[in-house]
Amino acid sequence: MITNLDFMKRTILLLFITFLVSGAYAQTGCLEEWRAAFETRGAYSVSDDMHRKVYISFVTSGESVCLSGKARVENGKIVSVFLQFEDGTYELMDMKLSNKEGKAPGVSNGISEEIINEDQEHFFVIFVEKLKPKKKEYKTVGGPGDL
Repeated sequence: MITNLDFMKRTILLLFITFLVSGAYAQTGCLEEWRAAFETRGAYSVSDDMHRKVYISFVTSGESVCLSGKARVENGKIVSVFLQFEDGTYELMDMKLSNKEGKAPGVSNGISEEIINEDQEHFFVIFVEKLKPKKKEYKTVGGPGDL
């Protein structure tokens, strides 16, 4: 027979283990926020062109940091990435870009595959202007006490 004290001990132990495991696998930062927005709202297709408003999300040890930039897409693949400086100028990441399979990285639902450059930096390109707008919501009203 399980007493209330045993039940509480087991529950607390289970919650503690769940917290530890979820914390070990969770990614934090701007990338996860953008992923959630794209999953919820969807994305317009990314055409072949120079996209002048993208965010480049560098991922290190589960943490992501987003920088402003631009990216060129050709045949549905990212062929070049530029990082933007504070003064508005850009610098080309002048190195080979590839996905985990060593091929040119593609784009799905507004975010690129994980890209690895020659310096072994891991990053994603987020096409922020391709995020679909929020769906319209009905305006709510209060009761007679709100008049």
